[in-house]
Amino acid sequence: MPVFEADIARPRATVTTPEVLLGGRAARKVVTRSQLALWNDAERGHDSLATILAQNTIRAQDLLPIRHGRMAASPWTYFRGAAAVMAADLGSAPNTGIGVQLCGDAHVLNFGLWATPERNLSFDLRDFDETVPGPFEWDVKRLAASIVVLARENGVSEDRAEAATVAAMRAYRDKIESYAATPEIDIWYDRIDVDRLLGYFTPDTALRAGQMIENKAQRRTSRGASRKLTEIVDGRRRIREEPPFRTHVGDSQVELVTEVVAGYSTSVPDHIWSLLSRYRASDVVRQVVGVGSVGMRVYLALLEERRTGDPFFLQIKQAGPSVYEGYVEPSRYSNCGERVVQGQRMLQSATDMFVGWTSVGGMDFYVRQFRDMKVIPDGATIGPYLAEFASACGEVLARAHARSGDASAISEYLGQSDKAVVALAKFARRYADQNERDHAQLVAAIARGSVARAPGW
Repeated sequence: MPVFEADIARPRATVTTPEVLLGGRAARKVVTRSQLALWNDAERGHDSLATILAQNTIRAQDLLPIRHGRMAASPWTYFRGAAAVMAADLGSAPNTGIGVQLCGDAHVLNFGLWATPERNLSFDLRDFDETVPGPFEWDVKRLAASIVVLARENGVSEDRAEAATVAAMRAYRDKIESYAATPEIDIWYDRIDVDRLLGYFTPDTALRAGQMIENKAQRRTSRGASRKLTEIVDGRRRIREEPPFRTHVGDSQVELVTEVVAGYSTSVPDHIWSLLSRYRASDVVRQVVGVGSVGMRVYLALLEERRTGDPFFLQIKQAGPSVYEGYVEPSRYSNCGERVVQGQRMLQSATDMFVGWTSVGGMDFYVRQFRDMKVIPDGATIGPYLAEFASACGEVLARAHARSGDASAISEYLGQSDKAVVALAKFARRYADQNERDHAQLVAAIARGSVARAPGW
């Protein structure tokens, strides 16, 4: 009987396979684990303020003062908006060469809960605007630094901040070691549901958190958004304005959004297209969202089901090049929106079935469902439980990296000791200090009048 043996997946230009990645022992010769702690601002090779302002060229100019105002509000909001600064810092230093699909902005509040297509809540990464293939430690360092920055923002002591950082790094190390011995199919099916997330906390805390999560998730749906964000005007449901953060747009932008929605529908599978065809778009507004996204063109489209009038919201976001693209290989995707969506699908345990992309007027966009039972944490809430929450984030990041990279190589590099963990915690403190200096530079530029600012919230 002939032997049947063949590779079942032909090479794709858009996907990097784990087999081509550098092994962990070899990577230690390029970047020792102790070197993970290093940070020297004299060697960074760029000016943080200039890097921030360089991002303004593709953004809506009238929204830039709001962007600057939000970033200037505190070192934490600055950190959220300064992914490009950290990308330049990480990209200027040697890296391990152990590649994964980077989230690109894996800060501690970019993890949250939302509904899977089966309507189960899952805890996972939630923002992929900067996703590209790159060295695994770049995501890990951004997570580590964010824990310290957030801790300082919320009055958490330095000792507890370090404990939380160490907990997250250990969780990542231990989980990636576990995945190194796990069949690939089991890694891809693995996810953190609500019960598993609550298992990180004490029983009393878990009970309160579970009730809060359930209440928020039930409100944060398209129907809940309709009750909160819309009103009836001349017999039609309209999105309520909140200038300048939510405003109706002129005819030219209505035409653009109409083209985006129509073009986006060609990127989704047939069964989703069939579902979308049962809705009609009835209103659209421009939104100002987040910190890093301010100035990028973001729209909220209200759709109504043709038969019942049931409301459904889609969020449309302009996508630009990843902040890491100057430091890694050029993106394999010609459309930045597709880069975001495909990276999201690679990293998440379950992805919004409505995500898609298109290009209109020389701009790339991606589209996703709005709200969808999303429960997004805030610093004040998780501050007292930072170590527990950060541990969950570390495990999620490990799973995302194991899906797209070589868990064995990462585990071999990190080892079983705390050598890498301690080094990453040292880096986190040092980079949090640098972040404060960079924030102060922006605040000073605003005070001099060289950078425009408007109230952020």
